[in-house]
Amino acid sequence: QLQLVESGGGLVQPGGSLRLSCAVSGGSLNDHAIGWFRQVPGKEREGVACITSGDGSIYSPNGRFTISRDSAKNTVYLQMNSLKPDDTGVYYCAGYYSDPLRVPRTCVLNPVSMDYWGKGTLVTVSS
Repeated sequence: QLQLVESGGGLVQPGGSLRLSCAVSGGSLNDHAIGWFRQVPGKEREGVACITSGDGSIYSPNGRFTISRDSAKNTVYLQMNSLKPDDTGVYYCAGYYSDPLRVPRTCVLNPVSMDYWGKGTLVTVSS
């Protein structure tokens, strides 16, 4: 059973940067894909970025956000730059088992595909 704990949220001014962390336990990043999601009140949870199991290929459709991982620390990061007020929300990391040898090397950024969730960390972008 994978456990995920997010940290690093807080208040930041527009244009600023923030790095979120997702500490993973109970399993390895080598055989779990991890994604970051954002949710604001009244809206559906939306995917932000994901990283595959195995070689750690990344998918970050938002050019201002970069996902990475430190396998030695079993931690996944989300670097967020040039933050805007619309980026405000609760950020969650989530994961699912994924064969590290599977090809093609892709990750799924869909909430319904995630098996494990953290409790979230709040990011507020405001002046």
